[in-house]
Amino acid sequence: MFFDEMLDENGEAREPYTAYCDWLKDMDSTALRRKAREADAFFRRTGITFNVYSDAKADERLIPFDQIPRIISAREWAKLTKGIEQRVQALNAFLHDIYHDQDIIRAGKVPQSLIARNAALLPKMFGVEPPGGVYTHIVGVDLVRTGKDEFFVLEDNARTPSGVSYMLENRETMLNMFPELFSGIRVEAVSDYPLKLRRSLSASAPPACDGRPVIGVLTPGLHNSAYYEHAFLAEQMGAELVEGHDLRVADGRVAMRTTQGYTPIDVLYRRVDDDYLDPLNFKPESMLGVPGIFDVYRAGGITIANAPGTGIADDKALYSYMPDIVEFYTGKTAILQNVPTWRCADADSLSHVLDNLADLVVKEVHGSGGYGMLVGPAASKKEIAAFREKLKANPEGYIAQPTLALSTVPVLAKSGLAPRHVDLRPFVLVSPDGIDITPGGLTRVAMKEGSLVVNSSQGGGTKDTWVLED
Repeated sequence: MFFDEMLDENGEAREPYTAYCDWLKDMDSTALRRKAREADAFFRRTGITFNVYSDAKADERLIPFDQIPRIISAREWAKLTKGIEQRVQALNAFLHDIYHDQDIIRAGKVPQSLIARNAALLPKMFGVEPPGGVYTHIVGVDLVRTGKDEFFVLEDNARTPSGVSYMLENRETMLNMFPELFSGIRVEAVSDYPLKLRRSLSASAPPACDGRPVIGVLTPGLHNSAYYEHAFLAEQMGAELVEGHDLRVADGRVAMRTTQGYTPIDVLYRRVDDDYLDPLNFKPESMLGVPGIFDVYRAGGITIANAPGTGIADDKALYSYMPDIVEFYTGKTAILQNVPTWRCADADSLSHVLDNLADLVVKEVHGSGGYGMLVGPAASKKEIAAFREKLKANPEGYIAQPTLALSTVPVLAKSGLAPRHVDLRPFVLVSPDGIDITPGGLTRVAMKEGSLVVNSSQGGGTKDTWVLED
C-alpha cells in the first residue's frame, strides 16, 4: 500500500491539500486539459528541453510537466529543513576533513580504502583551502517519502546538481495558468532563488576579489543536456555565461573575453566535471576547461563552485556511511534517515544482493540520471541475469537498496486523476554567511503507471512543489 500525499484511505483530502481540493472540485476537466496544452506550448516556446544520450547521439526532448501540485505543510517542511541543514553541514565538514587531517578515517568511521581507491577523490585538492571554507556551494538532496512522517534521503548531489530551472519555470507556469490559486492559498515563494544564488556566490568570493564580485557560469556548451539551465541561471543572476574558450589565465587571475578586452572573474559557477576543468592539471585532451585555472584556484585567485573534488561526498559507496558521518561532525544523530544499503564490494552483501536481485534496486556507484541501474521488481528475467554478471565482474561498482514504497501524488492522466510516484530535490545554498534552503524544490514524478523511476531521462516528469506558509 502506497502513501498518497493528497488523499487519505477514504478518498478525502489530507490537511495540506484541503484548500486546493476544494478549488479542484469546481474545475472543469476540459479546462484543466486545455491548461495542460497551454503549459506544453509554453515549455516548447521557451525551449525548456533536455538531451537524452543513447547510441552516441543526443535526442532533445520536452520534459513532461504535470499541473497538479505537490503540497507540503509548513510543519513538514520545518522538520525537513532541519535535517537537510544538518546533512549539508556534515558534507562540508567531511570534505574539509578528507582533504586535510582525515580524522574520520583515523576514528574508524569510514574505511581508508573507500577513500583512497575512490575515483571521485581529487588528490590535488589535498591541503587546499577553498575561499570561505565552502566546498559545496549548491547542493541537491534527493528525498523520498514512504508515510505521513517518514522521509528518507535517497542520495546527495554535491557535484553539479541540476533541475533548479525546472523548479522556477514550473512555478512561473502555475502562476500564469492559475493566479487565483495563489490568491487563496498562501504558498512560499521560490522566485528569489537566482538572487539568493548570486548573493551566496558573491559571499564566497576569493581573497583576490576587489569590489563587487564578477560571477560567471561555465557551461560545456550548447549540446550539453543541461545547457538551458546554464543559460537560464546566468541570465537570471545577471552573470556571464562562458565556455572554456572564453577564458584565459593572466596575471594570476582567470579572465573572460569581452568587447573591451579581458576582465577578471571572481566566482565561477562551473557546470563542467572535474576531469575536464583544467587540461594542464587533469585530462590533457579536454576542450571544455581552462588551462591553469586550478593553479589560480589553489592560490586563492578564483572561487570555483562547487569546489573541485566534491564528488566524493555524493559517491554512492559512501552513502551508507552518512549517518555516521553526520554524527561524527555534528555530534548528533542524523535527523533524516538513509535508505538501507548493501555495498556490493562486501562479500556477504554481494551474496545477499545476488540472491535477491528480483526484489532490489541496484545502482552504479558513480551513476546518475537513472542510467546503469536495475529495478528488480520491474525487470525481466533476462535483464536480471545480465545484471547478475555485471555485479560479479565489478562488485565495487554497485550498491543495492530495497524497493521502497514511494509516496504518490495524482497526475492528470487521460482517464482523470491517477496516482504516480514522486521524489523531491530541495536546493541548498551554502556560503560563509550560512545555509539557505529554497522552500520546496523540484518534484520529479514517474509518469508511467507503477514506475518507480522518476528521472527525466527515463520518462519522468516534474510538478510544482508548494510549501505552505505557516
